[in-house]
Parts: sequence; C-alpha cells; structure tokens
Amino acid sequence: MLSSNRLIKKTLTFFHYKKLIMLCAFFPIMANATIADEDFLQCKINLVKRAETAGFSSYITQTVIENISPIKRVIALDKKQPEFTQTFEQYIKARVTAYHVRVGKEKLSKNKKLFDKLEKQYGVPRQYLVSFWGLETVFGKHKGKMSVLNSLATLACDERRSEFFTLEILNLFTLIETKQVAVEQLQGSWAGAMGHMQFMPTAFLKYAVDGDNDGKVDIWKSEVDALTTAANYLNKIGWQPKERWGREVKLPENFAFDKVAFDQYYPLNYFKELGVKKTNNQSLSTYDIQAELYLPSGHKGPAFLLYPNFNVIMTWNLSKSYALSVGLLANKLVGAKGLKFSHKAQTKVKPYSVAQMKNLQSQLNSLGFETGEPDGIWGPKSRQAIRSFQLQHQLIADGYPNKEVFVTIKSVGSKA
Repeated sequence: MLSSNRLIKKTLTFFHYKKLIMLCAFFPIMANATIADEDFLQCKINLVKRAETAGFSSYITQTVIENISPIKRVIALDKKQPEFTQTFEQYIKARVTAYHVRVGKEKLSKNKKLFDKLEKQYGVPRQYLVSFWGLETVFGKHKGKMSVLNSLATLACDERRSEFFTLEILNLFTLIETKQVAVEQLQGSWAGAMGHMQFMPTAFLKYAVDGDNDGKVDIWKSEVDALTTAANYLNKIGWQPKERWGREVKLPENFAFDKVAFDQYYPLNYFKELGVKKTNNQSLSTYDIQAELYLPSGHKGPAFLLYPNFNVIMTWNLSKSYALSVGLLANKLVGAKGLKFSHKAQTKVKPYSVAQMKNLQSQLNSLGFETGEPDGIWGPKSRQAIRSFQLQHQLIADGYPNKEVFVTIKSVGSKA
C-alpha cells in the first residue's frame, strides 16, 4: 500500500511541480506559488486515510485516488448555480418549456406500461417521474460528460461543502469496489450526479433497482433502470401517494402577513381562515394536511401553498425553485395550464444581485436581524430576518428583498 509520502511524490509528477514541492517540503515558506495544488494533494492524502480506515482495497487507495485530479471549472459552477443567480420567473421560464411539455407527454404515452407498473408498485404518479427526467437531463439528452470522480474530489476538497462531498465520493468508492459501476462509465454533472435521473452516489447505493431484470443497474443507458430507481427513491424518502406537491393560490388584498411565518407549516384550514383561495377563487378544501406559504418573488409575484410532498422533492434537490419547477411541469404534463399569476396588473419584480443580497445580509446582521454568514443566498434565515425587519418598519412582511427593503435599510443605516 502506498505511504502518504509516496503518494505525494507520484501525484506531484502529474502537476509538473515535483522539484519545486520537494524543496518546499524543506522550506515551507516557498510554497505560496503552488498552494492550491498542495491543498489538493493534502486533501488526497486525507482521502486515502479515510478510505483505508473504511476498509477499501489497495485498488481504491492506490489506483483510483491516485488518478484523481481537480477540475477548476467545478468550483466556478458551484458558485454560479442558477438557483442563486436567477429570479423565480427566469428560472421557471427556462425549465418549464413547451418542449419539456411536448416531449414529456410523448414519454408518458410511449412508456405507459412501465408507468402503470411503477405507480402500482411505488405509488409515485408518472407525471412526477417524467418531470424529474425532463428537468434533470432533458429526457436523457444531457447526462453530463465530466468525470464524476474528479468532480466529487474537487468539491470534497473545497471547504464550502467538504464533508457532504467526501461522503459522496466514499460511497462512490463502495460502488466501484463492489463492481456496481466501472470507473470508465463514471461521467455526469459537475456536482457528481449521474445518469438519466442524475443520482448522487449515495442515492444510487441506497435505492438502485434493476428495473429491466438484466442482472445489473445501468442508470446511464437503461431508461427502465433509471425510472424504476427514481420511483423507489421517492417512495422510500416519504412520497405520499394520495397527495399533490402543493398548489398556486390567491391571497386576499391586505393579507395578514404578520400571522404567517415563512418556512413554517400550518394546517390548511388556517390559510382558509386567512382568506387564501384557489386561483379560480374557490375555497380551499378542508383536507387535513399541513401547508407552508411560499412567495418566490414576494407579495408582487405568485403565491404557493406547499404540502409535505414538496419536501420530498427538495430531498432530491435542495432548491425551492427547482422543486416548484418539478411540480409545475408535472401539472402541465397532465393537462394543467401552468401558472395563473400574471404580471399585467402588478409591478414586475426587479431581480437583486448576489452582491446586493450579501450587503443586505450584513446590514441586517448589524441591526440585530440574524441572517448567518452573508452568502448572497435568499434562504430561510434571510427570509425570517427580512420579515422581522419589515414588521418593525411597517412594510409588507413578505420576507422578500424588494426595493422597499433596500431603501428602508439604507435610510436606517444613514441615521445610525
């Protein structure tokens, strides 16, 4: 088995810095020019130790890990995810398209027998499986061509989500070690997701199903394996067969925003009492279910009530914009017209930049409205902090970083 020093020496040859780093081993102060490479090398050493502790073979610790190299573009893509850089309207427009609906309906028709079987066995309605398929890879057209091993290693060696991706690559080693996958077929997205439905290694390891009964699971080439695995995955993580993901709703004028905290569930009947209605102005049902109010563009945009199945969708991808895309596309695949909301009678929401959001978060923190470390992402802490700030300053408390919030906080800051 390779020692840590031998691994360093062999890997440095790959980076063409062998002589320089050997010197830097004795004179650490000279290592600044190659710090990024050294960090990755040390990360690989740590990964070898983790793999050895976990009991992986020398093939994993000596061959697979030794051949891993970083992909700089992965870090850039991680910082520019569309969930963080696009408005809700931009995000939905780019994903719930006429093409997705047309081809999705064709897939539903072509694979009717398969979906009949999957619905009966796993309880997941077919339109959701096809919606995931369309959004993840445009029905298999774009499965990704990056090295999954290198992508995961790059992210595991980046501090933002290091432990998450370290666990993913360790589970990928298990898939390789047990011959469930071959290194040669490991191509996927920049984040390490694989196949028609873009499964992460952990999901593959836990939920993979040989849907076509050929003795192996191939989520890259077998649509049946990929869709069956997706149905099994959603079933196992809590999909409720008789419930929908949520619905678009209509808020009454002068809605009592102060009575509803965001990212919190209430009985559906509570929203009914507050005057929330379906988009056709009919009353909400009396069905016993918990719901969360979500305003992706603030009070000037569409409003949604989200049900427990929405959280199941978010287990797949931790983005509310993504989960709404899944739900809205699934609706359209079975005949719905899509969003009822129109901007014609309301002011179109002006998007904010990541830099603006980070600055807002810093200002809110300084005023005692805790958002956590400023990151430019409009997440739960930021929604709650903005809502609290809005309530204190008699603004519409929709938790959204709109123009009124920026203007008011600038005014407050100038008086401080």
